[in-house]
Amino acid sequence: MNNHLKLPKIFDPRGNLTFLQFPDQVPFEIKRVFWTYDVPGGEIRGGHAFKEQQEVIVALSGSFDVVITNADGSESRYSLNRSYNALFLPKLTWRHLDNFSTNAVALHLSDSEFSSEDYIRDFQVLQNFNK
Repeated sequence: MNNHLKLPKIFDPRGNLTFLQFPDQVPFEIKRVFWTYDVPGGEIRGGHAFKEQQEVIVALSGSFDVVITNADGSESRYSLNRSYNALFLPKLTWRHLDNFSTNAVALHLSDSEFSSEDYIRDFQVLQNFNK
């Protein structure tokens, strides 16, 4: 599955505009939106998976990397640095965010409301969950 989402970019000499909507760019109805920002240099966000939640992440400002750890332990790194690119993370995807630039803002769009029970915070538990 291709996790990259190319969002529309409407060019205008007064400033460009990008949007997203269900079902054209986002493969689920959005139920929650949150953002991470002011992440100190060298810090890592995430380090978990969700049992059911799906998520789309967009770099609204600055840049950061989304690192996905695959079932075999290998990693895939996606650099988000343009507000017209997004990354789709289906359920049961282990991820963390790192390499935040100064003033980076990560926008997260979710298909569900917050639930602490949906988090998987141990990679071994995720591997067993996927069996």
